[in-house]
Amino acid sequence: MKDVFTPGSAWFEKVNLWLDLGFLGADKDYQSTQIHLPHKKPRKSKKNPNPTLTPEQKKQNRKQAATRVIVEHAIGGMKFYHCMMHRIRNHLGHFVDYFFSLSAGLWNYKIC
Repeated sequence: MKDVFTPGSAWFEKVNLWLDLGFLGADKDYQSTQIHLPHKKPRKSKKNPNPTLTPEQKKQNRKQAATRVIVEHAIGGMKFYHCMMHRIRNHLGHFVDYFFSLSAGLWNYKIC
């Protein structure tokens, strides 16, 4: 993520970010009003031989995972269309946005 979005910039100031544990340091690198990360299970140690999350943390993680599944299924559904699965052989960059918007619109129309 740091390669595409430089950490010092104001990329995500007015956006709610829903991230998974792969982006664990994002709350320190990027300034945002809302960064939602799932709770990480604590490490096993001598003081804490059976680490677990609290029931509230588990509930929040399940809620976030349920939302993420819906989003991932929608992205997977858009990949059904040929223009999203294969390389676009066009040098005009705005066509990529058109293809993405068209695929999203068709997929949303299909599930309605």
